[in-house]
Amino acid sequence: MVMKVIFLFIDGVGMRPPAADNPVNPEVCPTLCRLVNDHSKPIDACLAVEGVPQSATGQATMFTGLNCAAAMGKHCEGFPGPALRQLVAENNLFLQLDRRGKRVKFADGYLVDSADELALHRFKSVTTVMALSLPKSISTADDLARNEAVYQDLTRETIQDRYPDIPVVSPQRAAEHLFALAQGYDFTLYEFFQTDVSGHSMDYDRACSVLRVYDQFLSTLVRHTENAGITLVMTADHGNIENMSERGHTTNEVPFIAVGPKEKELRSRVRSLADVTPAILSVFDEI
Repeated sequence: MVMKVIFLFIDGVGMRPPAADNPVNPEVCPTLCRLVNDHSKPIDACLAVEGVPQSATGQATMFTGLNCAAAMGKHCEGFPGPALRQLVAENNLFLQLDRRGKRVKFADGYLVDSADELALHRFKSVTTVMALSLPKSISTADDLARNEAVYQDLTRETIQDRYPDIPVVSPQRAAEHLFALAQGYDFTLYEFFQTDVSGHSMDYDRACSVLRVYDQFLSTLVRHTENAGITLVMTADHGNIENMSERGHTTNEVPFIAVGPKEKELRSRVRSLADVTPAILSVFDEI
């Protein structure tokens, strides 16, 4: 049996009842809300550690299966420090899938010529550390120009001043690029962090604009994955955009969405961010 998984990591989207300051609503992002209502369960992002969840430890936990906030003794924001980078580099989902003989791809196109150039960057996110542990998973600027990668803003509008030869695309076209790319891999990851950036801005209209763009992308991708029998997984590292009255993150649970052949098995095995990697590995191990 051939199984493919596309994992959408959407940064900073928690679960919260409808409110005037919550842009995650059906008028703004109907596809996302439908998936949350019909194909998700709320999972914990606090990890039994005091304080508000943060990106570095939340993402590290999600992509290793280790409670990295507990290991660090606190929630760590921004880019991971040396100890956290080592945990990610040695224990991540990409490496564990590769050891099982699975083909793995990080779909986000980096504006670099090679993995070696990316490794020289001073600041590295958790996903960058994970990708660098498996250099063949990395997508470059050339891949982006060939439509064999997806940029972190989906449309490429933010790079036009530097890369005018890489044309702007619609969110729907970006979804088609991701779907086509995923045909060649068992596991494909795409990270979108503009939701977290807009959440920090406290600008409700900006947040709505970001969510609308993402929802257009998501609607197209879901249609393709459902028709192809691909399992689509989606979750966040912490809450943020669901409460535009606060600049920081929230302690809200985050949605764990799974749509496709393995959706029930995946949802049944995930209760917190620490369960995401073990659940994905388990469904691949069952094949």
